[in-house]
Amino acid sequence: MATSQQWVLVEMVQAFYEAPAYHLILEGILILWIIRLIFFKTYKLQERSDLTEKEKEELIDEWRPEPLVPPVSKDHPALNYNIVSGPPSHKIVVNGKECINFASFNFLGLLDNARVKSAALASLRKYGVGTCGPRGFYGTFDVHLELEERLAKFMKTEEAIIYSYGFATVASAIPAYSKRGDIVFADEAACFAIQKGLQASRSSIKYFKHNDMDDLERLLKEQELEDQKNPRKACVTRRFIVAEGLYMNTGDICPLPKLVELKYKYKVRIFLEESLSFGVLGEHGRGVTEHFGINIDDIDLISANMENALASIGGFCCGRSFVIDHQRLSGQGYCFSASLPPLLASAAIEGLNIMEENSEVFHDLRVKCKRIHKALQGISGLKVVGESFSPAFHLQLEKSTGCREKDMKLLQNIIDHCMTREIALTQARYLEKEEKFLPPPSIRVVVTVEQTEEELDTAASIIKQAASLFLD
Repeated sequence: MATSQQWVLVEMVQAFYEAPAYHLILEGILILWIIRLIFFKTYKLQERSDLTEKEKEELIDEWRPEPLVPPVSKDHPALNYNIVSGPPSHKIVVNGKECINFASFNFLGLLDNARVKSAALASLRKYGVGTCGPRGFYGTFDVHLELEERLAKFMKTEEAIIYSYGFATVASAIPAYSKRGDIVFADEAACFAIQKGLQASRSSIKYFKHNDMDDLERLLKEQELEDQKNPRKACVTRRFIVAEGLYMNTGDICPLPKLVELKYKYKVRIFLEESLSFGVLGEHGRGVTEHFGINIDDIDLISANMENALASIGGFCCGRSFVIDHQRLSGQGYCFSASLPPLLASAAIEGLNIMEENSEVFHDLRVKCKRIHKALQGISGLKVVGESFSPAFHLQLEKSTGCREKDMKLLQNIIDHCMTREIALTQARYLEKEEKFLPPPSIRVVVTVEQTEEELDTAASIIKQAASLFLD
C-alpha cells in the first residue's frame, strides 16, 4: 500500500517537471487568485459620518421621484374630446351641435335601427345587462351559440367563435396559433390590433411593404433558402401571412388572389382581418373573399369585429372547426374576458337578418362611396387615400410641413370648419410611440347608406372650401 502511494507521488513529481512552462505559470496564477479571493475583501465599505436629523430632513425634502409618465400638454386631443349626446347614427349631436355624421363606422345604418333596438331590448328584459363570467364559467348563453351558428352560416364556414371586444379578437387569435419560433409575414400598414397580436405571439415578424407582393415574395424566397440550410428546424416552424381585407390605416384592399397564390407556392397559412370589409364588400357582404370570388376554404382564419357594419360590440373568427375549437382553449380574450352581453348578441343576430334580407344595401353603399370619392378628387393641398368603394378612407396633406404637429393642426382646422357647417369629421388617431410604422396624419371620412346624395355632395363641397381656406 505504502509502495503504491510512493509510486503515485513519484508520478506527480515527474509530471510536474515534464509539464510545459506556460502550464505551470497558468496554474500558479490561478492558485494565487484563489488565495486572494479567500483572504482579501473584494470591496470596501464607504466611510461616512452619521447625518444629523436636520440633514436627513433636508435630503428628504430635496429628493424628487422620476415622473411615472412623461408630461402631456393639456391641449392634447386625448384630453379634450368631443362629447356626443344621443345615438351616433345618421345625425350626431357633438358638443350640443347637430351634424351629419361622417365619422362613425355605422356603414349599414343599423346603429339606430328600430328592429335591432327592439331585439336588444327584448334580450335585456330576458337576460339582464351583462354576463359576469367568461364563456367557460357560466358565461355561455343560448344567444351566443345562436350568433356563432348564424355567423358561420353567413360566412359559409364550418364554425365561428365570438369575442366580447373587437380589438381583442385578432389580438387574441394570432398568438393562439403563432408561437415563439414561428414566422409571420405582415403588411407594414397592419392595424394596431394586429400589431399587438404579433407582439403577444413572440414570433419572428417580417414586414413587407404595403400591398407589395414582389416584396412579400422576396421575403418568402429568403425564408425558403434559410429553411433549406436547416430542414429539421423548418419542419417544426409554422409560417403565416397576416393581412387586412380593407386596411384601416390606408383604405386599400389587399390583393387576395396573389396572396392565395403565394400561400400554396411557399406553403404558408393566411390570416385575414376583415373588420372593414365584412358587411361591405361582396354581393352579400361576406367580405373580400366574396369580392374576389376566392373560395373561403383557401383562407385559414378570418377575423372581424361586429362594431362596424353590425353596429354591435365584439368580434368573431370563422374557419374550419378544428381551427376554431383551438381558440376556445387558447384565445385569451375568449377564455378570460366576460362573454358578450346577450343584448348585444341579439342585436348582432337581428343585424344579420337585415343583411340577409336586403343584399342591395351593399351595392347602395358602394355607389355612395364612389360618389364622394370622385367628388373629393382634385382638392388643392389634399389627396384622397383609399379605394373608391371603401366606406372609410383618408384625406392626407399633399405636402407635409415637415412637422407632424403642424400637419395635425392644419387638418384639425379643416375639421373644425366643417363642424361649424354641420359636417362631423375626425382625424385618424394613433399611439405614436407604439405604432410600428406610423401613418401620416389624415382626416378619416366614413360613408354610410343613410347619407343622401345631396349630403355627400355638400360634404365634399365644404371640405374643398375648408382646404382652400387653410391650405392655399
